[in-house]
Amino acid sequence: MNRGLQLIALQDFPLVQPGDDLAALIRDSLRHNQLELIEGDVLVVAQKVVSKAENRYVDLGDIEPSERALTLAGQAGKDPRQVECILREAREVLRVRPGVIIVEHRNGYVMANAGIDKSNIEQNSESPRLLLLPEDADRSAEALRKALTDSPGCAPMVIVNDSVGRAWRNGTVGMAIGSAGLEPLYNQIGERDLFGNVLEVTEAAVADELAAAASLVQGQADEASPVVLARGARLRPGLGGARALLRDRAMDMFR
Repeated sequence: MNRGLQLIALQDFPLVQPGDDLAALIRDSLRHNQLELIEGDVLVVAQKVVSKAENRYVDLGDIEPSERALTLAGQAGKDPRQVECILREAREVLRVRPGVIIVEHRNGYVMANAGIDKSNIEQNSESPRLLLLPEDADRSAEALRKALTDSPGCAPMVIVNDSVGRAWRNGTVGMAIGSAGLEPLYNQIGERDLFGNVLEVTEAAVADELAAAASLVQGQADEASPVVLARGARLRPGLGGARALLRDRAMDMFR
């Protein structure tokens, strides 16, 4: 499907504060980087800046842990207040071990600690803060796409990505938790391979693949490059969000 892909991390992206117009910051950054959107462009936006703009902060000083949070905190060796935040964001706790609690997030993602993070956020020593995932990352992606449609050039496809671990594999990779304007799954069932065999089950998670590729240039530490322009991906336009990537529980063989 693809013959070439260009990934451009927008440089000098400002620190995002609650209430900031993220679309306006992206437009300004595109101009600063001397870039204009063209048809087929994809903007991959790190979850962290989306959550910051949406003020998804939690002050731990305001959290009163429940009995269940206290119990799980003892098993995981974590701050009970953080565990309470995890429980509030989770549909179900799947696994617990020292250092991590694997849950099904209320939006369907299976991930460590409900995606709650404290890296790359400003801290108050008197009341530490955590950052939650967006309320609805598909809705966030759609809002960004709609706002950027008004800017010069074409409306970009948008992916909101986050770093997650994987079963049986070390390390984290980028994953799409929200998308707008594209088909996140490329269904090739019925197509033929090089030898004429009919593909029976092949569906490429193209939104996840691009989310992971963008993570390479976004970085994980002090790179300050939360927005990546992906050009040449040739993704199919579509209305479905990243929820299409979630496997139905009835088809989940690992729980």
